[in-house]
Amino acid sequence: MSPMMGSKPLLFVLFFQLCVSLLPTAVAISPASGDGYTINGRVKIPQGLGVKGFVSSGKISNVKVMLNGGQNITFLRPDGYFSFHNVPAGTHLIEVAAIGHFFSPVRVDVSARNPGKVQAALTENRKGLSELVLEPLREEQYYEIREPFSIMSVVKSPMGLMMGFMLVVVFLMPKLVENMDPEEMRRAQEEMRNQAVPSLANFLPGAGRS
Repeated sequence: MSPMMGSKPLLFVLFFQLCVSLLPTAVAISPASGDGYTINGRVKIPQGLGVKGFVSSGKISNVKVMLNGGQNITFLRPDGYFSFHNVPAGTHLIEVAAIGHFFSPVRVDVSARNPGKVQAALTENRKGLSELVLEPLREEQYYEIREPFSIMSVVKSPMGLMMGFMLVVVFLMPKLVENMDPEEMRRAQEEMRNQAVPSLANFLPGAGRS
């Protein structure tokens, strides 16, 4: 048998393993009841992530797990586990709402042909889950971080621009006046002196008739 014929089964096996690795991983669920299945999962928040003390037993109850956009809502037990009961076969979406953390929604496919078989994958990166254990992808920032003091920010502000303009006027105007022709300066001063300054009496009633 030629080397090309011997390498074909190996290539087929590698291709098959690649296809299987791209598929969502199966997740076991509880047996079906009369109305559907029970999906069990767990939410894990690392101790050093997010709000200080958030993962304590007093705060973990604030984590909310939603099925299909809030169609069914449940909360975590003290051990971090949650359950959805009476879930019909089909495609579902599980979301976690936790203050200070961002969780990727999870797509869950409950098989109707193979009872008890579920496939789950993160929608954010399409990563398959062998167990329905949900962990935050990153921390959420709800407040804008205050920028440190900077000289450039003061200069670019309206007040800084106004002060810069005033400094330019104070230092450059005398130099412009010094370089001006004396005759031109005298003529400008005479024109300003000869300009009639309107008196307040001209605006009073009857001033035009006097």
